[in-house]
Amino acid sequence: MIFSFRTLLPAVALAAWSGGAALAQTLPILDQVPASVRWFEVRTPHFRVLYPEGFADRARRTAHRLEQVHEPAGASLGLAARPVTVVLQTRTTVGNGFVTLLPRRSEFYTTFPQDPFLAGTLDWLDELTVHEYRHVVQYDKAHQGLGQLGYILGGYGGLGLTTLGVPDWFAEGDAVGTETALTRSGRGRIPNFDAPLRANLLAGRRYSYAKAVAGSFRDNVPNHYVLGYFLTTRLKRTAGATTWGEVLNRYYHFPVYPLSFSDKLRRTTGLRTDDLYARTMQELDSTWRAQQAGRELTPATELPVAATEKVFTEYQYPQYVDNNTVLALKSGLGHTPQLVELSRGGRERRRWVLGLHHNAEQLSVGGGKAAWLEFRYGPRWQQQVYSELRVLNLTTGEVSRPDRRTRYTAAVLAPDGQRLLAVSTDSAYQHRLHLLDTGTGAVLRTFDNPRNLPYLHPRFSADGRTAAIVRLEPAGKSLELLTLETDQSRTLLPAANDNISHPQPWQDYVLFNSPRSGQDEVYAVHTQTGEVRQITARLVGAYHAAVSPDGQRLAFHEVRAQGSRVLEMALQPEQWRPVSSPTAGTPANRYADELTAGEPGTRTVGPVLPHDSVAGAPLVARRYRRLPHAFNAYGWGLVQSPSGTGLNLGLRAQDVLSTTQLMVGTGYDGVERTGRVFADVSYQGLWPVLDVSVEHGARRVAGVLAAGGVDYDRWQYNRLSVGSRLPLTLTTSRMLTSLTVGAYYQLEQTQGYDLVAQPSRTEVGRRPLHALVGSVAFARTLRQSYRDVGPRWGQSLSLVWRGTPFGTGLSAGQRAAQGSLFLPGLGWHHAIRLRAGYQWQQQREYRFGSAIFYPRSLPYLSYNQLTTLSAEYRLPLADMHWDIGRVLYVQRLKGAAFVDGVWGKSGRSAGSYYAMGFDLSAVFNPLRLRTPLEAGVRTVYNSAYGRWELQPLVLNIGF
Repeated sequence: MIFSFRTLLPAVALAAWSGGAALAQTLPILDQVPASVRWFEVRTPHFRVLYPEGFADRARRTAHRLEQVHEPAGASLGLAARPVTVVLQTRTTVGNGFVTLLPRRSEFYTTFPQDPFLAGTLDWLDELTVHEYRHVVQYDKAHQGLGQLGYILGGYGGLGLTTLGVPDWFAEGDAVGTETALTRSGRGRIPNFDAPLRANLLAGRRYSYAKAVAGSFRDNVPNHYVLGYFLTTRLKRTAGATTWGEVLNRYYHFPVYPLSFSDKLRRTTGLRTDDLYARTMQELDSTWRAQQAGRELTPATELPVAATEKVFTEYQYPQYVDNNTVLALKSGLGHTPQLVELSRGGRERRRWVLGLHHNAEQLSVGGGKAAWLEFRYGPRWQQQVYSELRVLNLTTGEVSRPDRRTRYTAAVLAPDGQRLLAVSTDSAYQHRLHLLDTGTGAVLRTFDNPRNLPYLHPRFSADGRTAAIVRLEPAGKSLELLTLETDQSRTLLPAANDNISHPQPWQDYVLFNSPRSGQDEVYAVHTQTGEVRQITARLVGAYHAAVSPDGQRLAFHEVRAQGSRVLEMALQPEQWRPVSSPTAGTPANRYADELTAGEPGTRTVGPVLPHDSVAGAPLVARRYRRLPHAFNAYGWGLVQSPSGTGLNLGLRAQDVLSTTQLMVGTGYDGVERTGRVFADVSYQGLWPVLDVSVEHGARRVAGVLAAGGVDYDRWQYNRLSVGSRLPLTLTTSRMLTSLTVGAYYQLEQTQGYDLVAQPSRTEVGRRPLHALVGSVAFARTLRQSYRDVGPRWGQSLSLVWRGTPFGTGLSAGQRAAQGSLFLPGLGWHHAIRLRAGYQWQQQREYRFGSAIFYPRSLPYLSYNQLTTLSAEYRLPLADMHWDIGRVLYVQRLKGAAFVDGVWGKSGRSAGSYYAMGFDLSAVFNPLRLRTPLEAGVRTVYNSAYGRWELQPLVLNIGF
């Protein structure tokens, strides 16, 4: 995937299925597009491409591209993948992609991203084609040895479990290497991709392998894409391009013991993963230090900030508010993204905390206003993602939303703040540039784009009459100057394989970013002569140039180990260095160049990429309907029940459009020695989600017989649950907001039940249970930073109604309400949660399960009326980087103190109890896994028994 989206959560779903007495089993909510979208498909020998109506041309092109890279993209692993389905998601403004086994498919999110450090000089769909298809090949390598046995026994769920020992850094790093070797661009050739790692090494921060894999709560640890690219590429360079294929062959033949991937790497190359990491970091450190030797840095002055170097904090994308003040985006491990003002000799001032911001690098300021974009999800359809304008009045502090349900990927203010330039990519992959009214969001003009070339990073000139824009052409990126009144453009830099970005007009120049020196720096092109000069030369590069209103100063940010910082320098064209035009192969990139030279796929890929023409036989589009393809089995097998006392034999199915889920199976209870069959179906293609759950089985329980005495009785039961849910996402700001409403009918009845009395009121006896259940759940919580232990502000409310209104069978009723209030604690990243719940039950004949939380450690007392209260204080105790051999890496210690109380009443009977205690937990990574786990101990005083207890505590198992 393009950025982290890799998960195997459903792989354990069969094992997680419970055969308990719950009347309703609900399958998870999946992401879909609106039900009104019509789907089509085109097929090639190895791919089925599904796409919404209106995307036919690009779908055919993508299908041909996939077919062209089918063999080359798998050559170094010694495998061409089996046929696979690719789903093109066009209704979202997120640019991403992923591959999953559950069910097996790939999805491309087709909106062209403005981020120049993702696709480089490639078309977005070409980038996705190469990168995501490599993941398909990686997964298909598992069809051998014990991996294939896992597939036979458990389907793709079983196959996926055997892949869990393969590090994420290998999967993503190898895919980044493939996109680099088979295209003219790829992130391996983009200096910004490795800039955080370069900054760390040049600052003397060479972390342990465990920390490099698992991360930190204090320091910036480059992600697994960066780590994986350099580790996989170094081995390909030194041991041969096909070496990783040999490692995977050994791994999948026997992958079931700890650190098996590292062991198979050692058996193949003589190096463990730790050794490969150490040698790679040593080589990179010496290489990058040699490149800096004798490098003359341009002087610049850092603007003061509130952050220290103790915790990684970024200040990026500066924009001048006035000649002395810039607005920048502050973010990091301890901060949710927010806009702050920085000034020379002044103090940092927070102006606004952002919501789900989109493309923050296009932050703009003009006319006393600031503008940016934020994602907004369709309330019901999670694949319907809009990108809407936000405009902050810097004088009043008010934020407006000029328009709704737009699909902008960039929006920048004119110097007077009255207009905006906005870029959009619609659901047909049509790229457009619009001139908008800032106050209303109305489109004043849409500029002609007959060649449908993407628009990137527009910026107004100082007079607002022209704008500089980057265009992506078949030959690469070009820089244009557009006259807004006449819609006439002039090319300043012709198309080339130069990843230029973020232009900024200034007088007779247009400033822009380019990696032509080997790292990203700020350059300027003269609008009349075309001469290019280099403005900055910094240690790890300079980004996002902005010019002060008086035209005297330049602000930019540079990457540092402790986080990016904003700097200023004088604009003095006479001191800028002349440079030549970029040419192929310059500057040299040792890793990318040697990787490409040794890649076997380059011998067969020929001119497939990056050329834009795609040859191939005509592809016939056919209508693709959801329901006929609803049953798509992907997982099956014999799994142990969660209680450990039985076995389930089950099958899971889900269509590739995530419309229908099905789980069917049979189970055996080892305690009662009885069996059952069950089926759960969830259809999610409509506005309401429709759920059906049925189960038939037997029970065998000791009890009182009709003839007297105690003996075992055996009976049959049937359970049915039919109903609907309406899950809504209502987030429009930094407060994450959701609402779910549900209503279900539930039936349980028995045959052959001979016990005089029910073993408990939670069992259905001779009389059936006909129940209706209604629920409402609302949550609204503030976005958390990575270091926060919980929401620092928010509310939640849950309402439940259960009853038997039909006048037949058992009689029971329940009403319940529960609310939570989240508050900030006394220190940074501390959190408080206050909870209150009330439950009323009529339970003479049957008792429903509790619908509110119950105090920790106390035995459940089923009063007719229950009131519960709880207060909890959570805090981080220490952040560390403890390596315990290759077995354990500990990142954080956390603590919590709590007090819970319950008051109950049934007629004249009443009681009250409380529990209080402390939790101590550790966040750790065992066996070099990237996903952290959390476990600890709880000491609690239980007033019901009048004693202190010590209990194990598992808070997070990584899924």
